[in-house]
Amino acid sequence: MPERNGNSGGEVVAVIDIGSNSGRVMVFERDASSHLRLLAGSRASLRLVHDVDTRGELSDATMARTTEALRDFQAIATGAGATRIVAVATAAMRDASNGPLFVERLQRELGIRIEIIGGLAEARYGFAGAVRGLAVSSGLLFDLGGGSLQISRFARRRLAKGVSLPFGALRLSEKFLESDPPTRKQLRRLRDHVRRHLAKAHVARLASGDRLVGTGGTLRNLAKIDREMRRYPIGGPHGYELSVDHLGEVVDRLASTKEKRRDEVHGLSAERADSIVGGAVAIQTLAEFVRAKHILVSGQGVREGIVLGLLEMAIASPETVKEASLASLVSRFDGWRPEAASRRRSVASALQRALEPRAPANLVTALDHAARVLDIGRSLNVVNRHEHVADILLATDLNGFAHNELALVSAIVRRAGDRHADVRALGLSHDALELAPVDRAAIILALADEIEARCPHGARIAVHCQIGRNVTLSVPLLPSWLVKDLDKRFERAFGRPLIVRH
Repeated sequence: MPERNGNSGGEVVAVIDIGSNSGRVMVFERDASSHLRLLAGSRASLRLVHDVDTRGELSDATMARTTEALRDFQAIATGAGATRIVAVATAAMRDASNGPLFVERLQRELGIRIEIIGGLAEARYGFAGAVRGLAVSSGLLFDLGGGSLQISRFARRRLAKGVSLPFGALRLSEKFLESDPPTRKQLRRLRDHVRRHLAKAHVARLASGDRLVGTGGTLRNLAKIDREMRRYPIGGPHGYELSVDHLGEVVDRLASTKEKRRDEVHGLSAERADSIVGGAVAIQTLAEFVRAKHILVSGQGVREGIVLGLLEMAIASPETVKEASLASLVSRFDGWRPEAASRRRSVASALQRALEPRAPANLVTALDHAARVLDIGRSLNVVNRHEHVADILLATDLNGFAHNELALVSAIVRRAGDRHADVRALGLSHDALELAPVDRAAIILALADEIEARCPHGARIAVHCQIGRNVTLSVPLLPSWLVKDLDKRFERAFGRPLIVRH
């Protein structure tokens, strides 16, 4: 494992990952919230495994291409302020007869020390990086690269055991899929090959409550393709739930399309056109083998796992990771005020307890998150801050959050600012959004925001609620109240007139 350097908060670290199909550099910083922030990154197609499988070693042309890519990665890392650069190489470099010599040459020419890590170490790093940012406890994690497949079983967010299998997306595509598009016989042979390896490795079915979690570029591309087909509202693939039935539709579409026409498939990276089918079939076969109905996609993996180890950051609970993500998000906006957020949360909580005492836990939590982050929109536009915040929540990878949680918080914020806003698209297909509870939560958020904005700074806001024929709010600190439009919205949603005493 690369050398550890302790808990030096704020250190900027770059990780270079020399994979079998592609290479990547990613530059991270652990901020004051103990959240791992991505500062910069880049990718280059290397295709090392093609040389390894055809000739057993890396050709001069491939080594020259890789050297130039690493030189570029080094420049990006330095430009982003990295104080340390850590580099690892995986399956193709492990298998190439001249891999160790090439690593020595790279250290001489570029001054970068590269560690060729084994398959089980790759599985450990992949597990740490992929699972930390997801709200998942137990199950099976797979990481499909260009040249190998790592599978790890975990329980209570701890790694139990891992295995590395010698096939990846590019390897499988080149070995089995000779036709363009591939024939049914070729696809069947590939599936049989994957099943034999899974059985030989004693990969077991998922137990009750287990999740199948996946990472790697091939899976993220498949998730993007499915998302594009379904007009999915949340931007990034991290946390996306890919139905195995939907995956089957994507596989059928890709496998029946000629390579040169795969460019037309929205969501597919052009450089993966020749390897995506082999990888997609392998993932589908694995999911069916373990009897999974959905695959939870992680946008993180080996590179994040390496940095977590370097900075001695624990995997932690989903709640801890969520808190760090939110704290990091709000800290990036100068319009966010801790005192205002704290008072708004307190008022919103008091109103919800009085008005919606039986509100489900997910709605209570979502309202609290909405009250906390609302002010970040002030940095962009005070008038339209609700719309901006709702968009930021859907566009930002917030670790620890499930997509349905983000959709609910976003819907509450958006409706708080605009009672006509259409949030039905945020009702993800497997978790429909109920508009009435969202509307009531949105009105509570708007009420809390308006009350907080009118009360003098530096004092705790006390709210007393009496419910009879009317709902009477008494706020001793409140000097005035002329928010008639909100009063009307309240009566429509809660069925009683609102009276605010100040």
